[in-house]
Amino acid sequence: MEFRKIFDTIPEQFDKYRGRYHEELFKELIEYAGIGPGKTVLELGPGTGQATDPILNTGCDYHAIELGEHLADMMKRKYGSRPNFKITNDDFITHHFGSQKFDMIYSAATIQWIPEEIAFSKTFDLLKPGGTLAMMLTRGDYKTPNEKLYHQIQKVYSEYFKPETEYIHGSFAYKNATAYGYTDFEERRYYSRHEFTAEEYTAFSGTHCDHIVIPEPYKTQFFDNLKSTILAAGDKLISFETHILFLAKKPL
Repeated sequence: MEFRKIFDTIPEQFDKYRGRYHEELFKELIEYAGIGPGKTVLELGPGTGQATDPILNTGCDYHAIELGEHLADMMKRKYGSRPNFKITNDDFITHHFGSQKFDMIYSAATIQWIPEEIAFSKTFDLLKPGGTLAMMLTRGDYKTPNEKLYHQIQKVYSEYFKPETEYIHGSFAYKNATAYGYTDFEERRYYSRHEFTAEEYTAFSGTHCDHIVIPEPYKTQFFDNLKSTILAAGDKLISFETHILFLAKKPL
């Protein structure tokens, strides 16, 4: 199974343990893009709504396209009664949007699963002149606040983290948007602190694509040892989180 489809196998766990984004990020994004009633927005791969509520709550005409059938079904259960909510269960790469155009297209840790040429050229074509492309992601640092625990966890990874397929991180170049016609590219950062229990961090780790595909017996051994390591350290792991927002404009 492709990594970009693997999240559809754990919709309930994904919904419960995947983090949300910084409130200030959404406040600035909504103001920057002028989102509200009368504006049309497309979210790429919303998962189970980790970045949906603040945009949907503006009263905009919200659309989403979600590859995962089970993820899309959960989105319908959560938001289907909202009159401004629409979702399509399909692959953005091949989906035909017809004459639809959007004032903003945004992605919360999704666009990197799409080949760069398609991601930027297709979103550019789908945006109205002056429209906004917004791309967000979160990077967690649990080494700085828990250095001793961090090294103990690395031993667990060394012994038991043996995924069947390696996931190569960081290959998507967000700044390359300007090579496809986008202008006014910028990056904004927001900071928060998240405290996990052993159970919470183990479950959260189980939502990472390359952790889901660890084969047995390593999978059970990995998660059992990860949990026991954090329990032994006081049942607490602190993560310093950086929420990153990339912005670009389609010229008027």
